[in-house]
Amino acid sequence: MDFLTTENRKIIANRLFYLALLIELVLMIAEKSELYFGFESYVFRVTFVLTLLAVFVTSHSKKEWVIIVCTWIFTFVCYRITGRNELLRFATFMMAAKNINLGKTMKATFWVSFVGFASIALLSVLGILGSIAVTTDYGRGDANELRYVFGFGHPNTLWGCVFALMLLWLWIYGSKAKLWMYAVLLAITFGMYKITLSRTAFLIGVLTIVMAIIIRYLPVLSNKKIIYVLTGLVTPVFCVAFSIWGAFISFVPRYEFHYPHYKIIIFIDENLNNRIQNLYRGDEHHSGALETWKLFSDRTSVQYFDMGWVRLFYWYGIIPTAIICILVIVFIYICYKRRDAWSIVLLLSLSIYTVIEATFVSVYIGRNIMLPIFGVYLCSISERMTKNNVFKG
Repeated sequence: MDFLTTENRKIIANRLFYLALLIELVLMIAEKSELYFGFESYVFRVTFVLTLLAVFVTSHSKKEWVIIVCTWIFTFVCYRITGRNELLRFATFMMAAKNINLGKTMKATFWVSFVGFASIALLSVLGILGSIAVTTDYGRGDANELRYVFGFGHPNTLWGCVFALMLLWLWIYGSKAKLWMYAVLLAITFGMYKITLSRTAFLIGVLTIVMAIIIRYLPVLSNKKIIYVLTGLVTPVFCVAFSIWGAFISFVPRYEFHYPHYKIIIFIDENLNNRIQNLYRGDEHHSGALETWKLFSDRTSVQYFDMGWVRLFYWYGIIPTAIICILVIVFIYICYKRRDAWSIVLLLSLSIYTVIEATFVSVYIGRNIMLPIFGVYLCSISERMTKNNVFKG
């Protein structure tokens, strides 16, 4: 059929992908607000079918189909064991991104998110939906501590949304931004610290902007292998190692000074608002502690923990998380081949932030701003490998 030419297939697949992305972004924005919507699972099914159709419509070689089917089998097995379908949905979403215009996709993600987040804040200020500020104990022993949330329910959620917009803006516009624009970003980061009082988030925000300025005004660094090697050492190596250490050491506060280096552990934990010991104390099953991790998590893994890398191990299991780490390393290699230091800035920032916050480890595709980039890059290397007969048989 003339209608099903390669170009028409690409157009249809891309439209299916963009429709799924738009739906996921709108759902993510609604979830960030104080609106109640109890039909997320049905929406997830719709977007999954859209991306599944996009994959089937897209032209693939036989060897690419082998990779796709193996990915589906593995993520489906994970779903059947853990009861969580995110890996299957996310993998299909990334495969559907094969032929998208990445620049336009990231711009659309930025502006849809910006309008949505701004609407949440505006509705809060107008007194229509959501609180401007919330007074509670944020983990520092003060039950009357007031922090601003502007309709997002929690100051960390507010900061996470601003942080996501910052990262998207840097990826899209950072390479051509003027110094005064970076000064504005620093001012926004400082302002967010004053209203959310999130010290760690503030430090990560400043670190992100400093990295971006260095890449912007020393573009030659994009060609240096050392940048990508150091990135690989930080993420996933350091981030995962610290998270595993935290999960292992989470039981220590029960024993006080009977454990070596107790004071150092408590110092680190207190500066993380007791996130480490909460891995053990969060529930009676000590669900976040290393001793409870499995090769594949089971259907009882329903607890939520702030430490994002730990959440990966706890929700999906050691084997799926190890594969995710390998894919991150592959992604870094692709960035090196493409001399794409801006995606590295996003990856580093998100990885470090995810050590302490699980904002981007979620059932919502719209939360993970790296997924379209991962999809395009991993699909490109898969296509190249199959054309170069890396997979024989």
